[in-house]
Amino acid sequence: MDWLNYHHLLYFWTVAKEGGVSRAAKILHLAQPTLSSQIKKLEKAIGHVLFERTGRTLTLTETGQLVYRYADEIFGLGQELADILHNRTDEDKSRLLVGVQGALPKLVVYELLRPALESEENQYQIVCFEGKIRELLGELAMHRLDVVIADRPLTPDTHVRAFNHLLGKCGVTVYGAGKLSRKYKNDFPNSLDSAPMLLPTQNTSLRRLLEQWFEENAIHPKIVHEFEDSAVLKVFGQAGHGLFVTPTAIEDEVCRQYSVKVIGRIPEIVERFYAISIEKRIKHPAVLKISRSAREKLFGEH
Repeated sequence: MDWLNYHHLLYFWTVAKEGGVSRAAKILHLAQPTLSSQIKKLEKAIGHVLFERTGRTLTLTETGQLVYRYADEIFGLGQELADILHNRTDEDKSRLLVGVQGALPKLVVYELLRPALESEENQYQIVCFEGKIRELLGELAMHRLDVVIADRPLTPDTHVRAFNHLLGKCGVTVYGAGKLSRKYKNDFPNSLDSAPMLLPTQNTSLRRLLEQWFEENAIHPKIVHEFEDSAVLKVFGQAGHGLFVTPTAIEDEVCRQYSVKVIGRIPEIVERFYAISIEKRIKHPAVLKISRSAREKLFGEH
């Protein structure tokens, strides 16, 4: 069998589901002889009998039961797809479903997504899901997300057919609150040696970049606390528990929101941010707007 006629499969599925040719013929708006003929063609194509007749009753053969299970799944998925498309037309046309890598700074995420909120052409409702990158890529592959925002590109070992779109890159800034800012600003970056630091956890790209930079510059800070959530890290920094680091692109907003001062900047540590989509060329209007704004405004000056 080189190919399967899905019209014939639909006719078979309907007969099996309805329990007889006459009822199925009414639903399909076909004459009973025509319907019976189409099922015979399906049986000939696959080389197996699908129904056995006992008196006036049709029962599925063993092969018929197997084909019915597959047909039921095929047409069930077809109905699900139709429902999703209908719902998107009525309700989700202006939704942007975004997967956000959990370790990303929340201010960076907001600044990246803000252009979609300010769109004059369309007011998008943003639905954000936070999680680990592999989980989010799985959701993207299942078309449950429009885009994934991450600080690392997709690699071949993830086995997901998707594409990286670099949104931008920038160095990092070191901040401190109150007495810490005054104490460690002089003689930066040497002042960071033995300085109390709040660092992201080991599973983040920023932590790896920081440790590499510390080692290359013979700087040994005192790590007082570690955080996976960047927002919690900043709150501890605001309270004066240690110095902390964020991408320079959000420097002004960090100083304003958390009442901290800039200790210094480390341009050698470069953070990159990506939009990952199933499209080789971005087509979603909101993602296009996010990408252009990131390159031209958010990271354009850093």
